[in-house]
Amino acid sequence: MIGNPVALTIRRKFERPAPAVLDAFRDAPTGFVTDAFNGRGSMHHSIKPLDPRMRFCGTAVTAYCGPMDNLAAMAVLDFLQAGDVIVIASGGNDTAAVIGDLWAIWAKRIGVAAIICDGLVRDVPGLLAADIPVFTRGWCPNAGYRNGPGEVNLGITCGGVHVGPGDIVVGDRDGVVVVPRAESQAVAERLALVKQKEADAEAKVKRGEKLAFWDEASLADRGGVRYLD
Repeated sequence: MIGNPVALTIRRKFERPAPAVLDAFRDAPTGFVTDAFNGRGSMHHSIKPLDPRMRFCGTAVTAYCGPMDNLAAMAVLDFLQAGDVIVIASGGNDTAAVIGDLWAIWAKRIGVAAIICDGLVRDVPGLLAADIPVFTRGWCPNAGYRNGPGEVNLGITCGGVHVGPGDIVVGDRDGVVVVPRAESQAVAERLALVKQKEADAEAKVKRGEKLAFWDEASLADRGGVRYLD
């Protein structure tokens, strides 16, 4: 390129979901959320919690970091509200860690709900001691540089899913699901139906009633079923 790139581009203001909409997603399993979102929204399966017991729900704040660089991840700490989820995209870089334990301790101190990174982290014992959910592809002791170029709150692709600032993010042992803010109200309404249907189905199973996992008659228009014995 001609000339030097801008080291850091930051959007400080963006619209967050209404508290009542966000509350609809709290304590909802990620599987319920994807069911309510037409079976989509999940990040790549490689992004998992450091501890399987970790779970979260919050509003996305995004940081884009280039390979071997973490400038945007360092800067994003100054542009947060309590309850935000920091979502870091590094293009899946596996050369060096993007964040470590001291960074995570400060994120916890200012009220961050969780940290997601499609690259690597380091200082795992310290990250676990920080008592904040961390979802990542893995860990490595190598450190990144703070050179840029990087971006804060311009939107990213993390784990194959677009994440914009203000989107709703939910995570648990199964992984991470992103719901765009513009669709969050509609998904929240469907989520209530999913929760009710799941509760009804669970009650039937506990009573010993078999669920209809498939419908033989419905396959007639697609050639039906052929039994070999």
